[in-house]
Amino acid sequence: MFERPDVGERAILVHLDFPSDTESEDPGEFAELVASSGVEAMELVRGTRNQPSSRYFVGEGKLEEIREAVLLHGADVVLFNHSLSPSQERNLEKALQCRVLDRTGVILDIFAQRARTHEGKLQVELAQLEHMSTRLVRGWTHLERQKGGIGLRGPGETQLETDRRLLRGRIKSIHKRLDKVRRQRDQGRRARKRADIPSVSLVGYTNAGKSTLFNRLTSSSVYAANQLFATLDPTLRRLDLPDVGPIVLADTVGFIRHLPHKLVEAFRATLEETVEATLLLHVVDCHDERRDENIEQVESVLTEIHADEVPRLEVFNKVDLLEDFSPRVDRNDEGVPVRVWLSAVTGAGLDLLLDAVSERLAEDVIHEGFVLEPQQGRLRAALYQAGGVVREQALDDGNTFVEVRLQLRDWRQLLSRLGISDESLPQLPFAEWPGAIDVVSRHHA
Repeated sequence: MFERPDVGERAILVHLDFPSDTESEDPGEFAELVASSGVEAMELVRGTRNQPSSRYFVGEGKLEEIREAVLLHGADVVLFNHSLSPSQERNLEKALQCRVLDRTGVILDIFAQRARTHEGKLQVELAQLEHMSTRLVRGWTHLERQKGGIGLRGPGETQLETDRRLLRGRIKSIHKRLDKVRRQRDQGRRARKRADIPSVSLVGYTNAGKSTLFNRLTSSSVYAANQLFATLDPTLRRLDLPDVGPIVLADTVGFIRHLPHKLVEAFRATLEETVEATLLLHVVDCHDERRDENIEQVESVLTEIHADEVPRLEVFNKVDLLEDFSPRVDRNDEGVPVRVWLSAVTGAGLDLLLDAVSERLAEDVIHEGFVLEPQQGRLRAALYQAGGVVREQALDDGNTFVEVRLQLRDWRQLLSRLGISDESLPQLPFAEWPGAIDVVSRHHA
């Protein structure tokens, strides 16, 4: 579509530092992005400016340095660790005589490589078309003339106008198809809510170890690699937890610093798994030097997609890379788990995570003791059938003490099915439970 130089596998990277920029990009992370796209970085050209040049983004001297690096290494593409305007890309390509891509273009290229499902490919295409729509003009400078010839006489339209119209039509078509996907996801979520199945979504900075953790927890074989954006398409798996029962675990696309807004918008259908989750597991690479900054970036994206109100549990991954550090659980002042330290690669601390997730999701669990009379055998049988009886003990007066632990929703459904009210089942105070001391020691063991 564009009369532009081809993109090859050898690249020159460009990174400028701006003293006034408080949130500058990380050149090391950009090098990882480029490596993830399968391109070989031949050289990194760095510089400092007070503000970008409106024509070339870089100054004349730095432009000459980039040109020399392109010729020296026979590079096919120049990649900027910044956002370039369409006119800056066009001017740079004319001056350097090779393809130029900005940070957004590199991320889009990685996404295009990683998309596997039909939905993922649609979302990538939408983001690419939205990005391309502002860059059409340079591709058709040689065709900005009126159409003519038999059957085409009259006011007509320029080639550029034709392509803009076709582009708008394709974007509209993709939006319709993604709306259909969104409706299907909504139906699935509504069905899970009707069945009272909690959903837990893994979120975090890209390459924090989400897919490795997902595979460990669900015994799946989701693609996981030590590279940025290894996961693009969301994956859902069922997982059974004690005291909670079945839950749905979702592995989602990772976030990154200054994630382009068009990408967030294009991946809204996927990110809704995060917004609608019961609990978020925020996976953090605790060995990363920019750990705190990465956490802030994830929080920022969660706010942007309106998921900042969803309860979350931090998972500090990769403790195997820390010296003399053992997995543990950090709790807040109320004793609620707020952070779990573990290693998804070795599996150390996974049991702590499962216990913490169960504890966070099992806040609506009843754990009570009841004295059942002999004529309440139907209730006793129903409790056993629901798997809610922890233990029972025959009492001297012929009644039976039953310790019950059950999800509140299951408890209410059971009582409703049997036509029993809560008031007709007086709870026995814990101090009066048979063997209460043994129960305390059992729960602390």
